[in-house]
Amino acid sequence: MAASGTAVEPAGRRRRAALTLAALGVVFGDIGTSPLYTVKECFSEYTGIQPTHDNVLGMLSLITWALIVVVTLKYVVVVMRADNKGEGGVLALMALVASQNNIPTKWRRRLYLMLGIAGAALFYGDCLLTPAISVLSAVEGLTVATPAFQPMIIPIALGVIVALFSVQHFGTSGIGRWFGPVTLIWFMVIAVLGAHQLVQRPEVLAALSPHHAIGFALREKFVAFVALGAITLAITGAEALYADMGHFGAKPIRLAWLGLVLPALLLNYYGQGALILADPTALANPFFNLAPDWALYPLVVLATAATVIASQATISGAFSMAKQAALLGLSPRVHIQHTSASEFGQVYLPVVNWLQLLGVVILVMAFKSSTNLASAYGIAVTGTMLITSTLVFVIAVRKWNWGWPLSILVFGAFMTLDLALLSSNMLKFLDGGWVPLAIAAVIFLCMWTWLTGRAAVAKREQDEALPLEVLLESINPARVHRPQGTAVYLTAFSGNAPRCLMHNLKHNEVLHEHVVLLSIEVPDIPFVSPEGRSQVTHLGKGVHRVVMHYGFMEQPDVPNDLALLEDKGIPFDPMRTSYFVGRNSFVSADKPLLPRWQQKLFLTLSRFAASAGDFFGLPANRVVELGSRIEI
Repeated sequence: MAASGTAVEPAGRRRRAALTLAALGVVFGDIGTSPLYTVKECFSEYTGIQPTHDNVLGMLSLITWALIVVVTLKYVVVVMRADNKGEGGVLALMALVASQNNIPTKWRRRLYLMLGIAGAALFYGDCLLTPAISVLSAVEGLTVATPAFQPMIIPIALGVIVALFSVQHFGTSGIGRWFGPVTLIWFMVIAVLGAHQLVQRPEVLAALSPHHAIGFALREKFVAFVALGAITLAITGAEALYADMGHFGAKPIRLAWLGLVLPALLLNYYGQGALILADPTALANPFFNLAPDWALYPLVVLATAATVIASQATISGAFSMAKQAALLGLSPRVHIQHTSASEFGQVYLPVVNWLQLLGVVILVMAFKSSTNLASAYGIAVTGTMLITSTLVFVIAVRKWNWGWPLSILVFGAFMTLDLALLSSNMLKFLDGGWVPLAIAAVIFLCMWTWLTGRAAVAKREQDEALPLEVLLESINPARVHRPQGTAVYLTAFSGNAPRCLMHNLKHNEVLHEHVVLLSIEVPDIPFVSPEGRSQVTHLGKGVHRVVMHYGFMEQPDVPNDLALLEDKGIPFDPMRTSYFVGRNSFVSADKPLLPRWQQKLFLTLSRFAASAGDFFGLPANRVVELGSRIEI
């Protein structure tokens, strides 16, 4: 037994090491490339802070304690405990909060739902800004070698960005295996570059003491408050630690952060601070000025690779978020392509990909430099952080049973810091900060309109629907033709007859030998166990009611799951099974169910919704669509 246990232990360690390495590439790409622009923006014209000895120590201390308090204490220690069956992220958190039975009132559930949608909308804004600022800041390193590269910065950055989005349909399974090793090299290089300068000016290590941050804040007051907007750049990507928890697990992420990422970031930031004290002219680009002349071009290449990886993480995150939103009923169904037969969760959403590319290109062309983009960066990130703190506070009180005093003490501190960071970034509103808010506002309105519109349509359909029992009793065997095979009718309501079934009976007088009335339900959990996948009820006359359950992280595969129900009395022959899907067209009603502006938006969104057949994995040559008009 001892030998067996000893054999299992190294295998477990190897798996954890592999997950930790993989997490480096996917989870830490964004926060890992923050040194490219953070220190430069701390001493920019916007903050107006001069690189004096006390100011450098003060800014380094603020960066240090932002990484310790926000990333380490808040996310790594506390927030990552709030997992929804192992999954993290703002939508998973929203679903977890909504599933709590001890939430007293309906309006509070509605409030938590709105917060989750707002967090998702802000996340999408961040997904556009991250590739733009990351790639631009990496390519700008070329100007350190010679100003002659300046006219080429935007074309090169756009070329990298277009190439990145153009290969998304291949998936990340092929290049993904390189993400971890490349990012590992990146963190090792930035640590060595920082340590080299730190050895020459070790006095900057005094900034590890928080009294430098406090003294800087008391001395500079409003200027220090303005500087928090630049400090935010050091912690962008913190939300990714939580959002990607389901892919790697909490322990590998914590190991990677504490064992490599945090020390490497601090070494680089302190190295940049030491360089600025030795040579204030290095502020033009302190990160690339850390490198000796011979290493500059290789460092630009490595930085570009690191920023591409950071951008890939946000692109993949947007794909996952869009799929979750569609399954939770927060957005129209979208066409999803699976890019890997073995790696779970690797999906490609064409419409999301090309909309992202368009948005990123517009941002690069409009802002033209990473410094200008830094003005827009931060509001979306800090807004999502505040929403996360609020929702986890609810979990602490209602699920963890922390009690009000402890919860208020811990999350009051986190929310105060979140509010300070958000307020500081709001000062940049007119300088570009409005951009992510405008993007988030549009996405929020679309999601909320789709959610309320679908609820209104469901109510209208339910009011007009015929109970199954009534329909079955009204069937006249002498008038109805019953061909062999199985007909599967998709319906949103398991207790009522689907419209497409009623149309088939009314116009064609056809009822197949076996009829499956299939409803798809998505509970507030990421995954559903095989045992809980389906519920089967036999209604007689060859009619069966089936309810399929899918988690919001899963991709429905209806034919595969129906094939598993033969032992429950559901006959299934793929070549003799037809799928009947209602293709509703929505028209304006005399007495609309929604406000006029919301009605028009809902009608517009409905035109872009993918068919139910594509979304649920139905074979195209076995799908029959029957249309109907619904007034809203």
